[in-house]
Amino acid sequence: MAVTEKEVMSALSRVIEPELHRDLVSLNMIKDLQIRGNDVAFKIELTTPACPLKDVMDKAARAELSKIPGIGKIEIGWTSNVAANARMRSALNLPIKNIIAVASGKGGVGKTTVAVNLAVALGQTGAKVGLLDNDVYGPNVPLMVGLPTAELLPDGRALPSVAQHNGKLIPAEKFGIKIFSIGFIYPAESPLVWRGPMLHSAIRQFLQDVDWGDLDYLIVDMPPGTGDAQLSLAQTAQGVMGLIVTTPQAVSLGDALKGLAAFEQLKIPIIGVVENMGPYTDPTTGRKVAMFGEGGGERLAAMKQTPFLGSVPLDPAIRVGGDSGRPIVAAYPESEAAKRLSEIAKQVAARVSVLNFQQNNVIPISIIG
Repeated sequence: MAVTEKEVMSALSRVIEPELHRDLVSLNMIKDLQIRGNDVAFKIELTTPACPLKDVMDKAARAELSKIPGIGKIEIGWTSNVAANARMRSALNLPIKNIIAVASGKGGVGKTTVAVNLAVALGQTGAKVGLLDNDVYGPNVPLMVGLPTAELLPDGRALPSVAQHNGKLIPAEKFGIKIFSIGFIYPAESPLVWRGPMLHSAIRQFLQDVDWGDLDYLIVDMPPGTGDAQLSLAQTAQGVMGLIVTTPQAVSLGDALKGLAAFEQLKIPIIGVVENMGPYTDPTTGRKVAMFGEGGGERLAAMKQTPFLGSVPLDPAIRVGGDSGRPIVAAYPESEAAKRLSEIAKQVAARVSVLNFQQNNVIPISIIG
């Protein structure tokens, strides 16, 4: 007797999505189901192409389907549809599904390095990604991705390094992602001395006057600290989510704690904590070296009861890649640091899906009386 659709869907209704904690059928993740005799083929629609738990779902689905008497060959394909943050899209009216602000409480922790490699790693999974350099006082993204900045002409005018079309600035494209920085329109020789209102206006322009097109994720590299930039982004892009970068040592943790607290005060959901410049393995001796200590990021995450997404080892290749415009996830994808960053990117994508699911499935309750 041939396998029926009812049997297949019943089996798949027992497979739980590990991050969302609901079954694949009720989440409407089963697509293109085909049954030929006893052979079954279908696709699982993920909430992100960067899903870190595909193998878990594949194994669970095969285990449940194998319980159907007489079942034959099982073919599982994969597709994805990144969930959009409803609050953010309604506020901005832009085809950007999610905005991720990468921040720290202080400079020098490698925040931009993490932001750049996170964006490139997400792009490598097939997601549509943009990278916005929002550090107007020290835009370093152009250097780290090897793109030219604006040129200061002899008459004092600026010659932008990006084009403009129909009133919109066209972001640069490299490593499979779209990139925009204030460095593309203001020369490095022209320091910006801006007060809060000007900064707020600039952030809105970076979002609305740049032709980003459809994006699954816009990674925003924030300036260090807890000032106007964070407040302006929260006000402009409601629904933005925050990622905190720290180094292991105590002095960095104190500042990162302030950055995290600022996100909480602004009602920005926290994706998690990333530790940069963590322990590495000496290639000569094989010994673990903790130049800046160990476990600080994990302690911070535990203190604030937010996910710890991983530690990036202190690898000289990261610095070399940043200085030469070749992010390590693109230049040396097999290195331990690149693998860690790619795994962190998957964890970030999964966490964004969870936060969107939680926010979009909240049932408002009104108290009457």
